[in-house]
Amino acid sequence: MGLIDPDLIRIEGLSVAFGGVPALLGIDLSVATGETLGLVGESGCGKSVTWLAALGLLPGSAAVSGSVRLDGQELVGAPVSVLERMRGGRVAMIFQDPASALNPVHRIGRQVGEAVSLHRGLSGAAARAETRRLLDEVGIPDAGGRMAAYPHEMSGGQNQRVMIAMALAGRPELLVADEPTTALDVTIQAQILDLLRRLRREHGMALVLISHDLGVVGEMCERVCVMYAGRIVEEARTEALFEAPLHPYTRGLAGALPPISGPRRRLTAIPGRVPEPWAMPPGCAFAPRCPERIEACDAAVPALRGNALRGDAPQGDARRVACIRAAA
Repeated sequence: MGLIDPDLIRIEGLSVAFGGVPALLGIDLSVATGETLGLVGESGCGKSVTWLAALGLLPGSAAVSGSVRLDGQELVGAPVSVLERMRGGRVAMIFQDPASALNPVHRIGRQVGEAVSLHRGLSGAAARAETRRLLDEVGIPDAGGRMAAYPHEMSGGQNQRVMIAMALAGRPELLVADEPTTALDVTIQAQILDLLRRLRREHGMALVLISHDLGVVGEMCERVCVMYAGRIVEEARTEALFEAPLHPYTRGLAGALPPISGPRRRLTAIPGRVPEPWAMPPGCAFAPRCPERIEACDAAVPALRGNALRGDAPQGDARRVACIRAAA
């Protein structure tokens, strides 16, 4: 009898190119049932593209290769019928700008109700009742009355809650949240994160949190993958990553995070910016910005080395890092 794969979704060698220009360069990661994984990095590192590619949401002009398996079912190159059953059903995604993700000419109740009908097969009074229940579950006040509202009549935080309600309509096993708090003020950010934390616990969902904010990821996630220029450069348990980041890029991100307690210190900034996909430097993509750069950094792209972390692995020091100067 074969071994049961503990991972809900496993991504191996996922690469994406637009017009022949590589945007993702071989992503390997997995998410276990009920696990919370953080994906961090600056804008342009490939965080969102990773999951858009995994869920088959990129335009037809994108060249996608590699493997994405959901409970053993291959998704890369799968028929549209397979992808449509998976998206919103087993895996749901919350996009970072609810104002553009919601249709401005349809009422909130109709949009959530459409998701309920599509993924649950409900209609009429049953669909309306479930829509109201979902809006109430995500904390929309006067859920019954707000079903008649349009997106422009709701605040940014309320629209994000509507997006979460739509994502929950299919009772997904994995929720991918792409920068769910970017456009919100600090108080509303905390409320949305508390909501996601509660819903994950109550529904037993796995959660992938895409963010450029290490503080948010540190608060929410059990495991973190750090991305830079289309690659994963470090992967570790959250506690280990914050206690002793190994990659210079991860240390740079941590250095820009203000401490909550202890003596004040000057924040450090990473010089330069993420290279454009069509102008990648030789060797390590981070080398031009790295304070620890040596000549060997320009010779070859460093491999992601170390002990691969699986969702069911025990807590410990196992981690992966792509840096010739870091001892993984």
